[in-house]
Amino acid sequence: MKAIKRIFAALVILLLVLVVGSYLLPGKAEVSRDITIDAPAEAIFPYVNSIQETEQWSPWLSRDPETQLSYSGPEAGVGNTLNWASDNPQVGTGSQQIIESVENQQVRTALDFGPMGTATASFILEAEGGATKVIWGFESDLGLNPMSRWMGLMMDKWVGGDYERGLINLKALIENHG
Repeated sequence: MKAIKRIFAALVILLLVLVVGSYLLPGKAEVSRDITIDAPAEAIFPYVNSIQETEQWSPWLSRDPETQLSYSGPEAGVGNTLNWASDNPQVGTGSQQIIESVENQQVRTALDFGPMGTATASFILEAEGGATKVIWGFESDLGLNPMSRWMGLMMDKWVGGDYERGLINLKALIENHG
């Protein structure tokens, strides 16, 4: 009986350490990747300022070709919205809306993953001679949920590779059509 009490006490202490420790972790998850594309910003901007155009280079749609996509709002710029639904847990269900658009410079989107939370994503275009550096960023407020904070530590590993693949796809699309 004493052994069971000790095991229970150890588990309670471990749980408390994990919960308290989570509040020492970052409150935001951030991911950022960049690539230089041999083209001016004007050639790249249409592919990041329209969610419909991202279908051509998205790193996620290949995971589930059966993903249901629906669009609303304008075809580009602020208000351009995508809703998606997939049974594949790596794709899931959610929405994305362009909330800021500065021609040939920046696009910001709001992401809603339903019960998985919300985030913002951004594309920043920086001229580098005749080329353009494209920075794709992601930021999510993890709130006070201890589980979210521990999961936030893995966000770069989970999303970073997808961002890299997407940027490589975008680069190939632009440079091969240019």
